[in-house]
Amino acid sequence: MTSTLKQKTATGLFWGAFNNGYQQVINIVFGIFAARILNINDYGLYGMLAIFTAIASIIINSGFSIALTNKKNASPQEYNAVFWFTFIAGLFLYIVLFFFAPLIAGFYKKPELIGLSRFLFLGIFFGGIGTVSYTVMFKQMMVKQQTIIDIISFSTAAVIGITAAIKGLAYWALAIQSVTQLFLGSLLRFWVAPWKPSWSFQWTPIKEMFPFTYKVFITNLFVQINNNFFSVVIGKLMNTDQLGIYSQGKKWADMGNQMMGGMINSIAQPVFVHVNDDNERQRNVLRKMIRFGAFISFPSMLGLSFVSKEFIVIAIGEKWLPAVPFLQLFCIWSAFAYLLNLFTNVVYTHGKSDIYMKITIFTGLTQLAAVFGFFRFGLFWMVVAYIGIAFFALLLWQRTVYRLIGLKLRDILKDILPYGGITLICLFIAWIATKNICNIYLLLVSKVAISVFLYIFVMKISRSVIFKECTEYLPDFFKKARNKK
Repeated sequence: MTSTLKQKTATGLFWGAFNNGYQQVINIVFGIFAARILNINDYGLYGMLAIFTAIASIIINSGFSIALTNKKNASPQEYNAVFWFTFIAGLFLYIVLFFFAPLIAGFYKKPELIGLSRFLFLGIFFGGIGTVSYTVMFKQMMVKQQTIIDIISFSTAAVIGITAAIKGLAYWALAIQSVTQLFLGSLLRFWVAPWKPSWSFQWTPIKEMFPFTYKVFITNLFVQINNNFFSVVIGKLMNTDQLGIYSQGKKWADMGNQMMGGMINSIAQPVFVHVNDDNERQRNVLRKMIRFGAFISFPSMLGLSFVSKEFIVIAIGEKWLPAVPFLQLFCIWSAFAYLLNLFTNVVYTHGKSDIYMKITIFTGLTQLAAVFGFFRFGLFWMVVAYIGIAFFALLLWQRTVYRLIGLKLRDILKDILPYGGITLICLFIAWIATKNICNIYLLLVSKVAISVFLYIFVMKISRSVIFKECTEYLPDFFKKARNKK
């Protein structure tokens, strides 16, 4: 890579890590307060609406954000067309969902969902308005500005949500936090982004992007249906308590996954687009990101799985102990999920939305079949089957990336196995050293401290290149930041 691109990538990763790390801290704080104040049924009710908000958000975006990012020289007319399309689509969808709210409540036999859904769906409209502003900042790798915006919106929304929970608003507190965050985020991006819409609207750019975007739209729609299918099945065929337990376990793993995925996604596609005309160069960039991801993701997510029981009891109370197995399962998947983010970004930058669609739909249908097949064995084994197929799908994605840029499976294993092996050894030693500790607080602190110390020690004595680059980059980054002042 050129020094400029390398510097932008490193800076983007740093701000992406800081941004997503801060978001997860805020989410943890809000999650702890909310989980201690609210009951399992409150989370179950909120979780019942997840699939509707996810699908509606996909419909509004329809893949245009990805299409604009892939265009190295997108015109103001193209940005403008997408803005007004998302605005109109968001408004239309909100009106439709507003009048469909009684049907949703009737499906679950929960009348309280009428008002809750009508308020929560406002976030769909707010999120759609900020799509183009986000894309402009994303293309220009304005990660620092995105970080500041997210800090403001996440912090404000968390404070308002916690206040609502303390005031006894129950499940409304979760909805208020979500809508506030989306509203503030979109408003600030609209204000900061170096592009503003005009009143003119042309259909031509939408039509030109449609052959690419409709495949992304179908794929993402299917992904969201698949990802949230459990919520519908559990909410309809089991009960809200089961849904609340499942949602709580998945939520904490998702925070870690979003931190890693968000950090990589904040820069991956623009960087891959920049080197898209040179397969060898793109392959080297991808392998560097794979190593960096393994360096961060394995100790973070496998470590969370390792301390999951202590974390759940201390953070949100013993009433949530049934969520521990689900947290552990999703943590194991999340340790590898960053690879999926990288692979799909490569596929996107090569314009292969049809391949993306085919693999995703095949994977999703297989997962849905597995869910129904394991239904009689209980929720835990349904999740095991679902995650098992997700791992198998990674091999399909790797094969696709190999055909596009020649990245072999053995090279990927060579990049990730050292970090995975070192992580497991460190966790095993920590387990041996702490297995006789009875105090749960001391046990958690000891597990974390020993694991972190061992991991850093091994990275240092093994002269890990990624570790060396990270430790050298941070002092230089802060030094440059001080000099700018």
